[in-house]
Amino acid sequence: MRYLILVVFCATLVNMASCQSNSTKTQKEASANVAALSTIPADEFDKKLNSLAGVQLVDVRTPGEYASGHIKNAQNINIHDDAFDKTVATLDKTKPVMVYCKAGSRSAAAAEKLQAMGFKEIYNLDGGIMKWESAGKPTQAGANVPAKKGMNSADFTKLVTQVNYVLVDYNAQWCAPCKKMLPMLEAMAAKKKDKMTLFKIDADENKDLLKEKNISSIPYLELYKDGKLVWSHNGEIEEGDLLKETKL
Repeated sequence: MRYLILVVFCATLVNMASCQSNSTKTQKEASANVAALSTIPADEFDKKLNSLAGVQLVDVRTPGEYASGHIKNAQNINIHDDAFDKTVATLDKTKPVMVYCKAGSRSAAAAEKLQAMGFKEIYNLDGGIMKWESAGKPTQAGANVPAKKGMNSADFTKLVTQVNYVLVDYNAQWCAPCKKMLPMLEAMAAKKKDKMTLFKIDADENKDLLKEKNISSIPYLELYKDGKLVWSHNGEIEEGDLLKETKL
């Protein structure tokens, strides 16, 4: 009887060990099949771009944005194009893919798509090409695309040197939070027109100005009082918080 119990006990231990081994093996296999997706800053992105073998660099912005300035050797595959999935499917899933957009949100969405499609190694540029340019990294424009100088610092100083308040809204056509905030900003400016003026500055049209002011992401707001900067805010903000912080 004792011998029988011992045999059953040993068999149970062997079975448990086998199950544990199979479970560990399954976990390792599952882990191996999960794509490595990393969002990395400009300096690290640059290093990997120049060191990884067979890297595939993808600019997921619109063709117009791409033509105005892009990272060297990047291919343009617009994430909002109906053919995006079909086009990226032609890339090699076994080789690294590096993606970027203007500020990071579109490329983050593209990176997740690539991960779901089975790409094994994906890198997303944190902060997009705005952070890349802010870090002093080079870009190149498309052929026959005139450079847009935009506003210079002297023009900007004249713009904000007024009596009372001037609220400056740095925005862009592609920026969803900028579009969301715009009606609120315009309505507030209309209600407070006796004490405040709203000026909108397109980030794409005024790259030199943003670089000079070290603005590397949008939406970005600045409030000037009699020509002096008294408040600034990076990112989306609700009207109540804006009024509370600025005391307008």
